[in-house]
Amino acid sequence: MKISVVIPNYNGRHLLEKNLPFVAAAAKGEEIIVVDDASADKSVAFLKSSWPQIKIVQNKNNLRFAQSCNKGVERARGQVVILLNSDVRPKKDFLAPLISHFKDDQVFSVGAKEISIERGKKTESGRALGEFKKGFLVHWRAKDQTKKDTLWTFGGSMAVSRKKFLALGGFDKDYKPAYWEDIDLCWRARQKGWKILFEPSSVVYHQHETTNTKALGKKKMEAAAFKNQILFMWKNIRGIKLLKHFLWLPYHLIFTSIRSEGLFLLGFFWALKSVLFKAKN
Repeated sequence: MKISVVIPNYNGRHLLEKNLPFVAAAAKGEEIIVVDDASADKSVAFLKSSWPQIKIVQNKNNLRFAQSCNKGVERARGQVVILLNSDVRPKKDFLAPLISHFKDDQVFSVGAKEISIERGKKTESGRALGEFKKGFLVHWRAKDQTKKDTLWTFGGSMAVSRKKFLALGGFDKDYKPAYWEDIDLCWRARQKGWKILFEPSSVVYHQHETTNTKALGKKKMEAAAFKNQILFMWKNIRGIKLLKHFLWLPYHLIFTSIRSEGLFLLGFFWALKSVLFKAKN
């Protein structure tokens, strides 16, 4: 089974320098693609000089996470694509456990266990649970990170069937700049009857040096999270759950907006603008 590794990159040369040796060791002999999202830190020059075996896809303009991943998957030759963030360092043996699940043709994606250490505290994540509450899908890190079921697979450390990914149209660019595109993708895959799995023996180390916050600011990314949480409901949910969403919406527009210092309200109007723009075009 052919494998491709796709890494979106935006001004992450320092991360590529640190983590590409680990990616190359873990994916020895497999295709590695870096999608450079119009970086200004000479990431492409570094790749060409230090990693000539890696394929480079260059965006002329900054397209952000979803579209960069989509372009990488489109160019990939592997039947299974591993999506890795540039701040993720895989263990050398992480690949085989992920790939083994794709013997089942109904598997859409498999997530890896992420280990992060922040302020001296080790956290294991990658397996997530969720429920509909107060008009929204809310999610959380599962306490048990050993089971195989998960609500979704993280976009920064997941294996996915290339054929099925493309059949769904990939990540939805409406979630730009970031957040919820992986939840949305897995939700749509599950509606097709495809399986979303978690593989606890496949381990990556996640340093959480995201370029989104650095480039756009913490407040804007928090508003983006609200915007995309709202868009997810409007796009995917129907029936009684959607009715409950609209019944709860006035509460959130008042009280959640107050608690978030206006960021929920900003996210709501951002989501509304996105929907109206799409309808108009």
